[in-house]
Amino acid sequence: MSKKYFLEILEIILILSFLLPIRIFLFEPFFVKGSSMEPNYYSFDYLIVDKISYHFTDPQRGDVVVFHPPFDNKVYYIKRIIGLPGERVVIKDSKIFIYSPENPQGKELKEPYLQEHYTSGSKDIALGKDEYFVLGDNREISSDSRSWGPVKRERIIGKVIFHLSFKKIIDEIKPLIF
Repeated sequence: MSKKYFLEILEIILILSFLLPIRIFLFEPFFVKGSSMEPNYYSFDYLIVDKISYHFTDPQRGDVVVFHPPFDNKVYYIKRIIGLPGERVVIKDSKIFIYSPENPQGKELKEPYLQEHYTSGSKDIALGKDEYFVLGDNREISSDSRSWGPVKRERIIGKVIFHLSFKKIIDEIKPLIF
């Protein structure tokens, strides 16, 4: 075995020993599957999820998170956090109201990221100390906390910090090609 070959193998081992812990403990790539988050996230969009921040801070309303749903430890879902621990979430007449110590009379949630979508159904749920109410942005078809309840904190993998949409890229270059 030549010295050059040995150094190349050593370089690969060093790179992997550096990158593997980052991949396991800090950041994880995901691909979106399904249309429950359209028009903000499409199937096959590439995501990088920050797995470490929630060890130091709490998830916030509006965060887009990847998590294991309450009914399956093997699959991953992507949804948006709507309700925080200790709050009461009420869905009525296509609107969401959040009741909390800061807003005991309730406050309507404004969601500029929804565009044309509306929140169907009727729900009134009080969240426990480690529970989050999550919804897909494509409310008409999303399977989310309206049907299977809140998500426990320990089931949240992390927050989406990078998003690459292949659909949006294709939509932008299509006029240039045709």
